Amino acid sequence: MSKDVILIEDVPGLGEQGKRLKVSDGYARNYLLPRKLATPVTPATLRQLEKKKAEYDARRIRLAEEAQALADRLKALELTIKVKAGNEGKIFGSVTGAQVLQALKDEKYTLEKHQVVLENPIKELGTYGVAIKLTSEVHTTLTVHVVAE
Repeated sequence: MSKDVILIEDVPGLGEQGKRLKVSDGYARNYLLPRKLATPVTPATLRQLEKKKAEYDARRIRLAEEAQALADRLKALELTIKVKAGNEGKIFGSVTGAQVLQALKDEKYTLEKHQVVLENPIKELGTYGVAIKLTSEVHTTLTVHVVAE
């Protein structure tokens, strides 16, 4: 069975705020509704959605502009991560998304763990492009230099 819901907040992998969609009963009952991420579709919630549609759109535009501005700043930023390495340029261990997040935090940028998309851990010295996914529409690439200590 499925249930009609309207998303109150953005849910990664599902949809954006204000979107009406069908989800399984269990997902709605056990995840979306208790966390106040969605509300069941009723005539009252449909009227409320129509009233808030302009507010949702204005918020979406504002967030997209802020994300694009942050993406432009991140694209221009070049991070340097110092690691222990052997003679042949091999790193002892690897550089992970958590280390990239920490380096960003040191530069006064706050991102969530899921926003740093590192396909594979970095295992050699060099310069790498790390994908940053700020929103579902706004993506950028961050330049990371991995150097020996």
